[in-house]
Amino acid sequence: MSLLEAAKAVREHAHAPYSNFKVGAALRTADGHVFTGCNVENIAYPEGTCAEAGAIAAMCAAGGREIVEALVIADAPLPVTPCGGCRQKLAEFSGPDVKITMMTTQGASLTMTMAELLPGAFAAAHMENT
Repeated sequence: MSLLEAAKAVREHAHAPYSNFKVGAALRTADGHVFTGCNVENIAYPEGTCAEAGAIAAMCAAGGREIVEALVIADAPLPVTPCGGCRQKLAEFSGPDVKITMMTTQGASLTMTMAELLPGAFAAAHMENT
């Protein structure tokens, strides 16, 4: 299954009763497995979870630790980039050259490398003196 097909399918399962802004994410690991996630809202808005975080959690639960590509899709007029927290989460498991594709449900897309999406990402190398 393609990342686009997987993200479109999981997006339909999003729990977004407050914003009605459904997001789907799919990522592929180095071994070819695809993991998906959808946003899950909570009446206490900041307590919800993003689609990217759900896909990463599913990957980790299955033992995966390396993202080789990712795709996020939402019904928006422009491709929606991951929030700052999700950019950092993606960077935790992606190299700087990993491609992240953001899409609209109408087919508009934007692809950026992880380094372009989060320049100067905080990384394990920053922790070497601790």
